Amino acid sequence: MRGSLGTTASQAALSKTELSRRALMRGTALGAAAAAGAGALSACAPSAGGSDGGKTTLTVMAPENEIDIKAAEAALGLKIKRVEVDTTKLTAMLASGTAPDLVRGLGAVETPYIVARDLALPLDDYFAKSELLKEDDIDPINDVWRYDGSAQGKGPRYGLAKDYSQDAMIWYNTALFDAAGVDYLSDTEPVTYDQWLDLGKQLTQKDGDTTSVYGLSAGGLGLFITMVNMTASAGGSLFAADLGSLDFSSPEGQQALSWYLDYARARVGFSPVEPNPDGWDWPPYQTGRLAMSWSGYWFGGSIAAEPALAETSRFAPAPVMGAERISPCFGATGYWIPKASKNHDDAWKLFEWFMGGQPAKDRAAGGWGLPSLLSLRADLPTGTPAQAQALTVQDAEADYFKVLTFTPYVKVEALDAVLNQYLPDAINDGTSAAALADTLNNDMNALIDEGKELVK
Repeated sequence: MRGSLGTTASQAALSKTELSRRALMRGTALGAAAAAGAGALSACAPSAGGSDGGKTTLTVMAPENEIDIKAAEAALGLKIKRVEVDTTKLTAMLASGTAPDLVRGLGAVETPYIVARDLALPLDDYFAKSELLKEDDIDPINDVWRYDGSAQGKGPRYGLAKDYSQDAMIWYNTALFDAAGVDYLSDTEPVTYDQWLDLGKQLTQKDGDTTSVYGLSAGGLGLFITMVNMTASAGGSLFAADLGSLDFSSPEGQQALSWYLDYARARVGFSPVEPNPDGWDWPPYQTGRLAMSWSGYWFGGSIAAEPALAETSRFAPAPVMGAERISPCFGATGYWIPKASKNHDDAWKLFEWFMGGQPAKDRAAGGWGLPSLLSLRADLPTGTPAQAQALTVQDAEADYFKVLTFTPYVKVEALDAVLNQYLPDAINDGTSAAALADTLNNDMNALIDEGKELVK
């Protein structure tokens, strides 16, 4: 059976590299066994949801405190059981016929993957009847939750972002710019990536061998999706037209790889050879150890809670690598309903309430992301100069949003892992972008080829 986790004698003879590659694929994929198991078992096994005293019990895969369980139960007359977000657990639940009823996911990089495996329920019929989630009120960013089998941004809707950001935009601390004698970024005109790196070098401060202030952080929400973005901004695409292969050897792919190698070697920001000990940009930005963070509008929620930092923080457009100005979304974190759920209608009730009811209004007012409903943009905070400036910049940036189609054959975590495997040596050894591209193409395309077998 394809996707079986059994070991044969021939598998035992595989090289260490091949074994690690297969393990990576299995560890990050909802494989054929899970999909086939879900289809075969869901017909004869109960869903993770059930009933409790006449009330339907929904099982929701969500982080703690993201959904107010008590408020949802009171508003909807349901019982809700939360399980932690975990790919391995989700795979097991699908394979055992106990599918959750609502699952948290990243629309920008996961939609083609879950649709190709026939895991996600198309939601168009529900949207058509909804009083809270009307088609003409849905922000175009949610096109990342659509997939027609060949292109993202088209076809049925399979989910919705709870909120979102255009994640290649830049937050920066003007106090550090002033200290370095560097001009502020424009509110309307983007810098090029080369200009951005030059600024990072000017803003970086060293105390002997220790970096006291990093000029910029170019990690974004993951290395691979930022490479996709840079390549697109240069006018190309990492993926082939059929999404069945990728190529870092193209001129645009080379431009993206070369820039990242230059950035990492300059030691002006966090990278695989100089990892962020805090794990994300907020701690160093909060404490004045980071001048520019590659974070979207959502980052302003943290900044707003620090009045002194808010006074010196500004928001700027996404940088450009070539002639095409784009400002994509890397996450679009939201929820989808598994086909194998036994409680589609009640799962939709929770989905609709969370996405269009009071929780959505509360999220918009908090400024922790942009709302998925255009009608809620009026609720975004503008009470401080920093909030007003950020929203003005964000409103202008909306014109440059573009859906970046992701492959359906492999999860982004697997491709990130390949980058993290090879980048440290490439950075330290002076490996050329061309040589690195050959290695990345080989390993990543092998993963994609395995993924093709899992969705046949």
